[in-house]
Amino acid sequence: MKKILLLSSFLSTFAFAQIQKVEPMFWWKGMKNPEVQILVYGKDISKYNIELSDNVKIQNLQKTENPNYVFVTINTNEVNKSSFKINIKNKNKIVDSYTYELKDRQPNSANRSSFTSKDMVYLIMPDRFANGDESNDSKKELTDKANRSIPDGRHGGDLRGIINNLDYLQNLGATAVWLTPVNEDNEKQHSYHGYAQTDLYKIDGRYGSNEDYRELSQKLNQRGMMLIQDYVTNHWGISHWMIQDLPSQDWIHKFPGGKDGFRRSNYRTTTQFDKNAAEVDKKEALNGWFDYTMPDMNQSNPLVLNYLTQNAIWWIEYAELGGMRVDTYPYNDKEGMAKWVKAITTEYPNFNVVGEAWMYSAAHISYWQKDSKIAKIDNYNSYLPSVMDFPLFSELPKAIKEEESWDKGMIKLYNSFTNDFLYPNVNNMFVFMENHDTERWNEVMNGDVNDYKLGLSLISTVRGIPQVYYGSEIGMRGDKSKGDAAIRQDFPGGWKSDKQSAFTNEGRTAEQKTFHDFTAKLFNWRKNKEVIHSGKTKHYMPQSNVYVYFRYNDNESVMVILNANPEKQTFKLDRFAESLNGFTSGKDIISDKFLPININGEITIDGKSSMIIELGK
Repeated sequence: MKKILLLSSFLSTFAFAQIQKVEPMFWWKGMKNPEVQILVYGKDISKYNIELSDNVKIQNLQKTENPNYVFVTINTNEVNKSSFKINIKNKNKIVDSYTYELKDRQPNSANRSSFTSKDMVYLIMPDRFANGDESNDSKKELTDKANRSIPDGRHGGDLRGIINNLDYLQNLGATAVWLTPVNEDNEKQHSYHGYAQTDLYKIDGRYGSNEDYRELSQKLNQRGMMLIQDYVTNHWGISHWMIQDLPSQDWIHKFPGGKDGFRRSNYRTTTQFDKNAAEVDKKEALNGWFDYTMPDMNQSNPLVLNYLTQNAIWWIEYAELGGMRVDTYPYNDKEGMAKWVKAITTEYPNFNVVGEAWMYSAAHISYWQKDSKIAKIDNYNSYLPSVMDFPLFSELPKAIKEEESWDKGMIKLYNSFTNDFLYPNVNNMFVFMENHDTERWNEVMNGDVNDYKLGLSLISTVRGIPQVYYGSEIGMRGDKSKGDAAIRQDFPGGWKSDKQSAFTNEGRTAEQKTFHDFTAKLFNWRKNKEVIHSGKTKHYMPQSNVYVYFRYNDNESVMVILNANPEKQTFKLDRFAESLNGFTSGKDIISDKFLPININGEITIDGKSSMIIELGK
């Protein structure tokens, strides 16, 4: 009986001391910030002694109110070996251990290039793009199974499908690929969008593996392209293993009386800077949950903030990323996020991060860009390099559809660009016609390819970084009023059972070919046009619903004409003398026609069409 009790006691001690998770799983030598805080998780693990082998010093050991967590900080500069053991000891006996690796960084890793105004960013929702590996469509350990008949279900698109179609993306003119989140999202249903992540260090098995993700990034890099990760700091999935066993109650924001502490955000994020905002409204906006399945993270908790910071840096280093897009940026604690992005850009000085601040005022958007003069009033600097131009996105379809009047039609575009003085860096802004959360452009425009050409001509030639949403380039439509799945339909040809493929020239319909060829022509031309990437802008007030602007530098000039009028327009060129002086010829890159340029002459443009004219002397 005594032996049985002793054995039972030993097994119990061993079981309770087991390490269940270590995050980050490994780190690197030679980082600018040599410190790494290692999360060690296991049943009652904080009740045991933590020791490191090989004389590695614990710089700080932090426990939380939950005994299942210990946070161990080390200085990697003081570690002479490539690995050491994290030992869990019961008195003097090691009951479990984990071998922690410190890897060598890739050459010039700190100076990695990132997306800029030279790039065209192609946005993909991976579950809906292409199924390259049918064996991972469903996973035993993941709840939501593949079923293409369910609009909001998993459809089977994956990383291999994207890898298999890199030629298509490159030939289209894309130079950067932004994927909606591909980390594990193990919610019971509607998990395909990926914004309720349940493991921040693991790619969802239905997309592939961590190694597949890195392979995609590396193969893009080999083509002179790059991968942009969609990062979510504001919320995790309610099924995340840490949400199910919180390190501390203030790891997430909780509201009394709500199930699991839930209260929905009021979504009024202007309260971040509104001098007249009531505190209750500000609190509900920032601390309220985006949805019940998405608990709101508390970035003012130093452990949470450091976890998010290290996780982002881990993915940048591991996957050789070329940038990040941050979801729901103004819903976060703004001081915490300033520290987050500053830590990333200090480690990687060239690294670009774009924040989604879905607001329709240029003043509101500009508040979030690094070195904003408006934010300086609050003694605040976001350190966020790039923002998304939602005001332009909002005005663009109206400008093309409306009949001209004092405040309608193309004047909306002119007025939008008059706000450029508010932005610290106008070249580092996303310009776009649609994304995974908005109405499909071609739905709004009822499939009119001429309207598509007008919109694309604008975003491919104005200041900033053009972003194209998958399928836009083949005329894909979808009515958002029928649900988000309608604007996230499967790309034709991405599944073996598809009867038609838009990935090949032969497979595209005549209508798809019209959309596609125009897109490819513009963005392949744009790749090497420094005047478009970083040139200055001079625009002229629209007349007869024709908007004319010039992109220019010391070496070249491009004249862009957008005619939203259904009728052909002829107008004199003397009005543009200050921009045309010295130029005698031009080539319209859309029609490939050469044009005489005479300040005393005229130019004619067809109704509902655009011209992009490279000027010559």
